[in-house]
Amino acid sequence: MAAEREATGWDRVRGSVRFRITALATLIVVVVLVVTGIALVLLQRRALTSAIDDSLLQRADDLEAVLRAGELPERLGLGADETFVQVVAADGSILATSENVAGIELNLRLPEGAEVLSSADVPQVDDDPFRLLTRRIPVPGGTTTLLVGGTLDDVKDSAAALARALMVAIPLAAALLAGIVWWLVGRALSPVEAIRREVAAISGGELHRRVPEPATADEIGRLAATMNRMLDRIEESTRRQQRFVADASHELRNPLTRIKSEVEVDLAHPERADLAATHRSVAEEVEGLGRMLEDLLYLARSDAGDLDRSATSVDVSELLEQEVARLGDARVPVTVSAAPVTTVGGRADQLARAIRNLLDNAVRHASAGVASSVAVADGAVRLVVEDDGPGIPAPDRERVFERFARVDEARSAATGGTGLGLAIVRDIVERHGGRVFVDPRHTDGTRFVVELPVSGDIPG
Repeated sequence: MAAEREATGWDRVRGSVRFRITALATLIVVVVLVVTGIALVLLQRRALTSAIDDSLLQRADDLEAVLRAGELPERLGLGADETFVQVVAADGSILATSENVAGIELNLRLPEGAEVLSSADVPQVDDDPFRLLTRRIPVPGGTTTLLVGGTLDDVKDSAAALARALMVAIPLAAALLAGIVWWLVGRALSPVEAIRREVAAISGGELHRRVPEPATADEIGRLAATMNRMLDRIEESTRRQQRFVADASHELRNPLTRIKSEVEVDLAHPERADLAATHRSVAEEVEGLGRMLEDLLYLARSDAGDLDRSATSVDVSELLEQEVARLGDARVPVTVSAAPVTTVGGRADQLARAIRNLLDNAVRHASAGVASSVAVADGAVRLVVEDDGPGIPAPDRERVFERFARVDEARSAATGGTGLGLAIVRDIVERHGGRVFVDPRHTDGTRFVVELPVSGDIPG
C-alpha cells in the first residue's frame, strides 16, 4: 500500500506507456532531425563552395585567354575586395595582380598539379579562409602560375545562419511532435484506462459488471472482449463454487442432523433406547459421510488440476468384471457381457471409480436387475450400464451429471446417493478423452453409455 501511495504524480507519469512511447518517438525524431540538419548544413556548404569554384574557374579561363593573347595588364580589377588574383612568372616575379594584393607576396604553399582547387588561409588578405584555384599555364620561356582566390566568408555565414535556424526549429518541432504524440497516445489508450478503472472497481460481489468494449475491432476492442469473456468465466465459476459450497453444506448437515437426533432421543429416553439399532444407523450415516467427503475431495482436486494424469494401458472389461465382483450379493443381480480386448489409455483407479459409480447408481434405482457390457465399435470402447428403474425424464438427462443434481425423490439422499457420483463419472470420462450420456432410445429404465478412445493418453 505504501508503494502504491508513493507511485503518484511524476513517478506515475514517467512509468506510463504513454510517457515511454512519447519519449521514444520524440527521441527518434530529434535524432533524425539533427542528422538531417547536419546533412543540410554540409550540403549547403558544399553547394556554395561549388558555386565559388565555378566562379573561380570562369575567372581563370578569362585570365588565361588574356594572358595567351599577350594583353595582360599589370593591375587586374575584379570588383570584389575579398577576391584576389595574381599571375606569377616561373622565376617568382608577379606579372599581374589585383589591387587588393598589389605589392604583397602571398607566400602560399602551392599544391602540385596543373590545376588544383583547395581551401587555404591567406592572412595577408583576410582572416577568413579562401577558396584557391592554382592553374599552371605553359608559356614560351617557362610556366606561368595563375592564382585566383575567393573568400569563403559568405559560405561560413550562410552555413552558420542555417545552423542557427535549425537549432531553433528542431526543438520547436520536437516539442510540437511530443505534444501531438502525447495526445494521440492518450486518446488511443483511453479505452485501456477505462478498462483498467472498471476492472479495479469490480469486487467479489460485483462480478456481473463488465468492461466497456470499444466499437472498433482493433487490439483494444479484442482485449476488452477477451476481458469480458474472462469475467463471464469467473462469474460462472464463482457461481458454481458458491452453489457447490451451499449444496455441500446442506448435504453434510442432513446426516449430521439425523445422527444427532438419534443420539439425543436415546439420551432422553434411555429406557426405550435400542443401542444396537442406533449404532447401525450411525455407522451407515458415517459411511455415507465418508463417501461424500471422498467425492468432495476428488472434485476439489479435479477443479484444482491436482489429479494424476499419467496414463497406462487399461483393460475396461477387466475393470468392469472386478467392480461387478466387488458388489457381491447386491440388492439386484448384475450381469456382465464383456469383449475380450477393450484396452484404453488412462488411469486404472480413476476409470474403476467411474465404473463403480455407474454400477452403484444402477443398483440403487433398479427394480429387478442391472445389465452391463463392454464392446469395441467405431474405434471406441463402449461401456453400457443399464437398469430397469423409473428412468430419467428427457429434460433431466443432461442435468443428472451436474453436482448434487437429483431428478426426483426416487433418486434422493434417502436412497444412499450423494448427487456427486455421476458428476465424477463425467469428469473422469472427459479427462480420458471420452464422453458419457444417457441413451435417449432406451425407455425401460435408464441406460448410461460411456465411449472412450481405444488407445492414447489422458488429454492435458
